[in-house]
Amino acid sequence: MKIGLIDVDGHRWPNLCLMKLSAYHKARGDTVEWHDGRRRYDLVYMSRVFTDSYSKDFAGRIRADQIIRGGTGYGLSNRLPNDVEHTCPDYGIYPQFAGTAYGFLSRGCPRGCGFCIVGEKEGRQTVAVADLSEFWMGEKEIKLLDANLLACPDWERLLGQLADSRAMVDFTQGLDIRLMTPKKAAALNQVRTKMLHFAWDNPEDDLTPYFRQFSEWTSVKDCRKRRVYVLTNYGSTHEQDLYRIYTLRDMGYDPYVMVYEKSTAPSVTRRLQQWVNNKWFFRAVPDFNDFVPNWRRKQKGAGNEDRTSEGGS
Repeated sequence: MKIGLIDVDGHRWPNLCLMKLSAYHKARGDTVEWHDGRRRYDLVYMSRVFTDSYSKDFAGRIRADQIIRGGTGYGLSNRLPNDVEHTCPDYGIYPQFAGTAYGFLSRGCPRGCGFCIVGEKEGRQTVAVADLSEFWMGEKEIKLLDANLLACPDWERLLGQLADSRAMVDFTQGLDIRLMTPKKAAALNQVRTKMLHFAWDNPEDDLTPYFRQFSEWTSVKDCRKRRVYVLTNYGSTHEQDLYRIYTLRDMGYDPYVMVYEKSTAPSVTRRLQQWVNNKWFFRAVPDFNDFVPNWRRKQKGAGNEDRTSEGGS
């Protein structure tokens, strides 16, 4: 068979489903390539993670006997067949990300947050679904996609596999700070971490004690490696957003603003995101009230004016 692949969201992040489908079909002797609208295929897979709010659907010409659409951007009911799901991904179709492994050790999350689809898609109980060897073949870096690894009963065994790999691990979706214990922190200390991600989504939850405790337990002291997602435009006020950002920074964490439905967000929230997520701005301008989007350009302009004035005096 001749197989065509379409990454609807683009190629800025590798599509795990397409990598698994590519590996599966190549193992069967099929020809697999990125879709070319000038060619005809027996089967074309279209994978889409995001909805119209973030990316547009593919509108190009497709010449194929069969088209299969999948991914959360098309709905939550479609699933990869079990034998495809447990196929080691074909990392070769994304050469720009060579040297990095992507995958899930666990699925599901007990939190059931209203803004998150994980509970509906994967279940409200975190369960182990794979060993690391299923998607890691010695790559130097691992991008772990688990929604809530610390809620998994098998967390100790799975963290042990990550530690034994000696690869640099990025917990991309966040670790649940509310589930942290000295034993879990000690296990994390054995993992080579490129980045620890946490989240402080609900301003009504006081997570300050949890973050302070973890600072005492963890061996990761660099704030740039202790990132915390801060959800905005989801029932929080601007004052609550600022409180979480300032508090996290004061405790030695690196806040990162996530805007829910950015198209509906007030201008002050979009400006807040620009200030916090551009780390040059965030460190150069400590107080948000002093920040304007073209602050850096104005500073350069002021410096030039000073030098001109000095030269003419």
